[in-house]
Amino acid sequence: MKNNRFKTILIVALTALAIWSLWPTYKDYSYSKQLSQLTASEDSLSFARDNREAIETAAEKSLKLGLDLEGGMYLVLEVDLIDLIEERAWNKDDTFREIIAEVKKRAEQGNQQVIEMLVAEFKQRNIKMSRYFYEVRDSDEEIIGKLRKEAEDAVVRAKEIIRNRVDQYGVAEPVIQSQGARRIIVALPGVSDEERVRKLLKGTAKLEFKLVRDNESMLEAFERINKYLAKNENGNASLGESDNESDQVAKVSNPLYENIVLMQNGRAYAPEYSREYLTGLFQREDIQKLLPKDSEIRLSARSIEGRDGETFYDLFLLKKTPELTGGVITEAKATFGASALQPEVTMRMNSDGTAKWARITGANIGRQIAIVLDGAVYSAPVVESKIPGGSSVINGIDSIEEAQDLEIVLKAGALPAPVRIIEERTVGPSLGADYIRSGLLSAGWGLSIVAVFMIVYYRKAGVSADIALVLNVLFVLSVLAGFSAALTLPGIAGIVLTIGMAVDANVLIFERIREEIAAGKNLRLAVDTGYSKAFSAIVDSQITTLGAGFLLYIYGIGPIQGFALTLMIGTAASLFTALVITKVIFDLLIESNVMTVKSFG
Repeated sequence: MKNNRFKTILIVALTALAIWSLWPTYKDYSYSKQLSQLTASEDSLSFARDNREAIETAAEKSLKLGLDLEGGMYLVLEVDLIDLIEERAWNKDDTFREIIAEVKKRAEQGNQQVIEMLVAEFKQRNIKMSRYFYEVRDSDEEIIGKLRKEAEDAVVRAKEIIRNRVDQYGVAEPVIQSQGARRIIVALPGVSDEERVRKLLKGTAKLEFKLVRDNESMLEAFERINKYLAKNENGNASLGESDNESDQVAKVSNPLYENIVLMQNGRAYAPEYSREYLTGLFQREDIQKLLPKDSEIRLSARSIEGRDGETFYDLFLLKKTPELTGGVITEAKATFGASALQPEVTMRMNSDGTAKWARITGANIGRQIAIVLDGAVYSAPVVESKIPGGSSVINGIDSIEEAQDLEIVLKAGALPAPVRIIEERTVGPSLGADYIRSGLLSAGWGLSIVAVFMIVYYRKAGVSADIALVLNVLFVLSVLAGFSAALTLPGIAGIVLTIGMAVDANVLIFERIREEIAAGKNLRLAVDTGYSKAFSAIVDSQITTLGAGFLLYIYGIGPIQGFALTLMIGTAASLFTALVITKVIFDLLIESNVMTVKSFG
């Protein structure tokens, strides 16, 4: 009896703990239901404001749902290792460009190793790789080894940086896994702002501080580009349309000036309609040769609205070699400026960056220094004095959400190579709600049918099995909620399977008890002997299932892991409920004379 008292306390304590773990889930559901019933926007806003902290706490601690149940985004990202290879090359002649173009063409056909394709191309042309990579004295084998290591490290680092960005964004239970040589699978449950997530994942976060060249140099460069386009492209660069013959002549003569706006103060702007065209134009090698040495033209990240409502972007002629890069940034924080209206991101630098920043700002007082992120100019302030504290600010940001995303990518670090989205699927919340209904319906029917069967076939003994069955499901869900694991559609399938396995253990025990009763033993002895004889068979089968679930979790991906997780938790719960809970219930019923030999039919 003493042993049963301890078991009873343990069962009550675990049940209370399970209910406590699932209580935030109930509260989250309750708050969501109340908000949906408040039809007036003011009422719902008032309710949300008054209960904000409780709603956020409940949502944070509630049982999380997977991508298939809650909705969200599924993306396949590809790390552009070819871009990484191009950066590592010190010699980029026409032959090298032909090789890269061929490798890029072959890489688009599948997920093969880029380095192997590059090596094959060099061997086919009988060219030594030292002509383009690392040291001239290096052998091909040494260069190939270095490139392979850099490519592998780039994919691993890209995966970790993407994970850091997603974690800081606040997605519950994301799935981030490698696939093949250069692809990364990202599943984000509960994400609704798809465009924001795309920008967050694709942004290289390459931060650079570059000097802005004077307007006269930029205007001279525009003049050379305009003459070059007029001579070589016969005005095809223009994006404007006109039926007027004189306009057509003007476009042929001034193809560039038809796509930019020049101001009397020397500043230049790109209209919205020519933004994409100009971005590509200024990246062309033949156009870059017309710019001053070590220069490039970049557009601003933020648009400016003109008098007629038209949108424009600032054009900047920058020194191509950065004065400082984002590698020195140690802290970034999204906040509002002095006016409390304009979002901005404040940054702090390490000791090395602080020293360099003080030297750079001190040597360039009165000049503009552009803060460039992923090729777009966010701000270009004039240096008014030396900045010794290692602080800087990114402004020119449209919203606090954009500022927060910039904070995330700067904290997580720059990607070693650009990534692009090659596959994207979105699961809508309504589809997820249908899956939840179907999953709960199947689990409910499974539980009900099993419960009825146990009562009909085993009578009062079946009631104890049903109580253990309900507690089994409660324990599984509470463990998922307590450890912030996500419940997925395959996870619901795992719970349904767990219900069947839990009943299987009880059936083994009950049949053993029936055998002992048939052999003439009294109920107390029959129950003890039945549990003793069934113990080894139950433990063996459950441990085998645990092993299978563990292997599925380790080597599986996505849905398979969700199934394996609930299967393992359910199997462990089944062992406890079948061997402990039902035994305690039997002992209590026998002591109170509620259960007799006839209770087993």
